[in-house]
Amino acid sequence: MSIDPRTVILLAGVMGGMMSLVLFFMRRNYPTAIAGLGEWAAAAGLIFVSTLLLGARGAISDLLSVVGGNTLLLAGLALFHIGSQRFIGLRPWKRIWAGLILSSLPVMLWYTLVEPHYGVRVFTMSLLMAVLTAAHAWTISRHGIRSLASYLCIGALVVQAIAQSVRLFSAFGTTPDSSLFILSPAQTYFVTTYALCLLVLSIGVVLMATDKLRTEFEHMARHDSLTGALTRRAFLDSCAQELERDRRKNRVSSLLIMDLDHFKAVNDSYGHQAGDRVLIDFVDRVGGLLRRPDQFGRFGGEEFVALLPETTLDEALVVAERIRAGVEQARAQPGCTVSIGVATSVPGEGAMDTILGRADEALYRAKAAGRNCVRAAA
Repeated sequence: MSIDPRTVILLAGVMGGMMSLVLFFMRRNYPTAIAGLGEWAAAAGLIFVSTLLLGARGAISDLLSVVGGNTLLLAGLALFHIGSQRFIGLRPWKRIWAGLILSSLPVMLWYTLVEPHYGVRVFTMSLLMAVLTAAHAWTISRHGIRSLASYLCIGALVVQAIAQSVRLFSAFGTTPDSSLFILSPAQTYFVTTYALCLLVLSIGVVLMATDKLRTEFEHMARHDSLTGALTRRAFLDSCAQELERDRRKNRVSSLLIMDLDHFKAVNDSYGHQAGDRVLIDFVDRVGGLLRRPDQFGRFGGEEFVALLPETTLDEALVVAERIRAGVEQARAQPGCTVSIGVATSVPGEGAMDTILGRADEALYRAKAAGRNCVRAAA
């Protein structure tokens, strides 16, 4: 059974227009950290306009319907790829796609207005669409996050690239006066494949953006907005799990409580912005001295904590002294020092409050000893 290609194209355009609106409002309401939404929205909008122009062939000039519609279609596919590159964090291929699209214009103009030939136009469009969709699929599969949304996008793009490759070779058998709207099983296959793949691709990018938004919210809930260290709650949750593993496996971990000395004086003398820079520099410096399994969090104000799994007291004291010396020798202005209290969990003990209390007592003794020093819990 053959389906009217013009109807399918116009329906695809309506779906593209709706997805463009969805992506546009997502761009306005989502955090700026989620890049690429603007390009995706513009891409769906361009494809929407292109399908209207292509579907109106016969009612408007061939310059608008054929040349304009196909050029906007290519521009939309290129923008989809550029949006995905920005979403992933890659440098967009703007000049490459602009060059390819502009190079196709003389061919489309000549074989539409001067020497009309449907086969040449199909060959040109199919070649460029296959290249665009294949490159897009490669980008997401090579650099994208593995998820259902990304697999939907890759699947739609791969199917579209294959369909356009088949259509490319079929162009050699077409007559110059043939048309996109001639009813045939081949035309039905190409047009419906295009429409379905466009819809799935649009849904896929929406889902990818939603997945990233959820990840951003989860990160914001677990990390301090200024320094990037774990929040107090996230740190305590992670430590409780680690100490429970210590209890089951009869091993020990060490806890460091760190307090920046006279931090209030820094804020009073240099201002809160300078104080924020001191906190950020401290977190960056300490983060570079910790191992990947170590947990590092901000307890509030200028107080920070670090849990060192499978670390003895002597090993933890070495780490603490390295942190203290690194902060003291930092050249950042204003300068600051740190007092550190160290405690180690008792084998078989899984209570977070107990080790926190001992580390806090050690921190108090470090302050009483003149600050800028390390003390171990008794």
